[in-house]
Amino acid sequence: MILDVLAIGLVVSAFLAVYLDEAVYSVASLACTLFLMALVYALNNAIFAAIFQLTISAGTLAVLFLSGEMLSGKPSGTKSLKRISLVLVAAIFLSFPAILLSAPTTTVSVFSEISFSQALWNLRSVDIILQGLVIMTVAFGIAIVLRKRKKGED
Repeated sequence: MILDVLAIGLVVSAFLAVYLDEAVYSVASLACTLFLMALVYALNNAIFAAIFQLTISAGTLAVLFLSGEMLSGKPSGTKSLKRISLVLVAAIFLSFPAILLSAPTTTVSVFSEISFSQALWNLRSVDIILQGLVIMTVAFGIAIVLRKRKKGED
């Protein structure tokens, strides 16, 4: 039951992170998404993965908050409460099939003795390295934009 609520929260916060125009609100929705993902890891007994997710998320969100405030302009129009509630209803509606329809699970004999936390660390090492590279690339890109902006002001 708690994982179902977390799944709905993940989908809704991810939709809001993409939909909202103002950078601060969008990054706050992304923060909620990343925190809920860490909570999913913790509930599946992958405590180190949850701590890793929170650590990476904190650095990423700090960079995105700062760059969002410095680089983005203020949005010209405001979104109506009706449109935001429509997006929330659409996100919740899209999360229901994953919750209500359960696919039959098959276990592969090679991985049957591996726990979730072991699979997360042993089988996802490339994914974790790529996630770190993406975050580093975003940070370098923001630093380059800030440097060019500073040179343009001088």
